[in-house]
Amino acid sequence: MADSIEKRVKEALDQIRPQLQMDGGDVELVAVEDLIVKVRLTGHCAGCPMATMTLKQGVEAHVKSVVPEIISVEAVK
Repeated sequence: MADSIEKRVKEALDQIRPQLQMDGGDVELVAVEDLIVKVRLTGHCAGCPMATMTLKQGVEAHVKSVVPEIISVEAVK
């Protein structure tokens, strides 16, 4: 089951990735642990003051809409 969740999370990230890339950023999946997705924001997203909003209102909202069992999406370095 964990593989299925991770696969669905990757697909969700692939769906939102073009929007991040349009602004010079990107997101990479680090891990899915206990229904918490850990991602690394890269490119312009890494140092952007709006990164938290992008993460929560963009990436997390989309991932949770595709994989509703996910509790949260958190950025790691």
